[in-house]
Amino acid sequence: MLDIERIRQEPQRIKEAIRAKGAGEPDVVDQLLDVDEERRAAITEMQETQEKQNKVSRSIGQLKREGKDDEAQEKIEETSRLKSRVKELEETVREVKEKQQRLLLEIPNVPHRSVPVGSTEEDNEVAAEVGEKPTFDFDPKPHWEITDQHDLVDFERGAKVTGAGFPFYLGKGARLQRALINFFLDRAQKNGYREMQAPHFVNEASARGTGQLPDKEDLMYEIQRDELFPIPTAEVPVTNFFRDEILAADELPVKLCAYTPCFRREAGSHGADVRGLNRLHQFDKVELVHVVEPDDSYRALESLREDAEALLDALGLPYRRLLMCTGDMGFTQAKKYDLEVWSAGQERWLEVSSISNFEDFQARRMAIRYRPEAEAKPQLVHTLNGSGLALPRVVAAILEQYQDEHGNVLIPEVLQPYTGFETIES
Repeated sequence: MLDIERIRQEPQRIKEAIRAKGAGEPDVVDQLLDVDEERRAAITEMQETQEKQNKVSRSIGQLKREGKDDEAQEKIEETSRLKSRVKELEETVREVKEKQQRLLLEIPNVPHRSVPVGSTEEDNEVAAEVGEKPTFDFDPKPHWEITDQHDLVDFERGAKVTGAGFPFYLGKGARLQRALINFFLDRAQKNGYREMQAPHFVNEASARGTGQLPDKEDLMYEIQRDELFPIPTAEVPVTNFFRDEILAADELPVKLCAYTPCFRREAGSHGADVRGLNRLHQFDKVELVHVVEPDDSYRALESLREDAEALLDALGLPYRRLLMCTGDMGFTQAKKYDLEVWSAGQERWLEVSSISNFEDFQARRMAIRYRPEAEAKPQLVHTLNGSGLALPRVVAAILEQYQDEHGNVLIPEVLQPYTGFETIES
């Protein structure tokens, strides 16, 4: 969330951010400032009443010593009234603080000044296009035909056992999945990331900390009986690892990576967007997370982006980098890149990674701080994350790009030590 002091100082800019992101109504800022004024007034009155109560209480003993029992009794009654008023004001402050907190959670992060203003995906900026799209002397198959041909993925039995969007991976399809996970994790380790195995379920506080709540409830599954959420991304448990902690300056920067399955409801998509591996409710992903000092976060963003892009370079997959516009970047991000891989069989771009800088937006929710010096006041860190990478569309791109006219597939050379096979063929 944003700092209330920043909202007091820059209300118009915050309203502009809400408009630019299409994230609610700008008048929430005015509501928040009214509540903030009410909270501060209640705190002031409470403190003044407590001070008066203490002063009156101190006078009672003196009056009794002077034999002024009637006046002492009046002061006792006044103290009782003041005490009751303090309790009323304490309750008012508590209620107003809760209201202020709810309103703060409705206000999105402010886009960095380098982010293009726009409302739809057409307004995203193509920052780079890397690699050459493959050409074929035959009509390339979409990946779902190749998975059927070689019995790599069973969508129908997955739908029978669980539901649509929960496939089984079989034989070389399963081994390709495992190979990619290990390849991504090994590359992350070489780049200085510490690997962790994270929980696959989180509580409400964790979901709120990274911004999934109250913004993305409809995208998440929920286990109501146990008040837990299956994770939509490893970002949630990994970043919350440091929630409510103060790190030493020499612990930063922190670079973490984790493989997890991800669970998303993904409502509202139709047609080619959901065919085959294009959009699943359960999928595998390796997540990269940075926790850094504020002055380092935009250098870290570019480093994180380079780490994700290097994986696509190694796999020989053409891709493009998008700088996301204000209306397509999300509630929590200050700046965001998307990496899209070329799908040769579908002849379109498929997103395989989002790389984001949240500045201190998540850290304020999670109270993740660091101490610049031994006796210094703790400051909020900046948090970043990116997919390195999400597997389904990478698998789709590999199957489509490396196919031959018979639908057989050559495994990228860098993956062969992980798969243990060079080709997928009938």
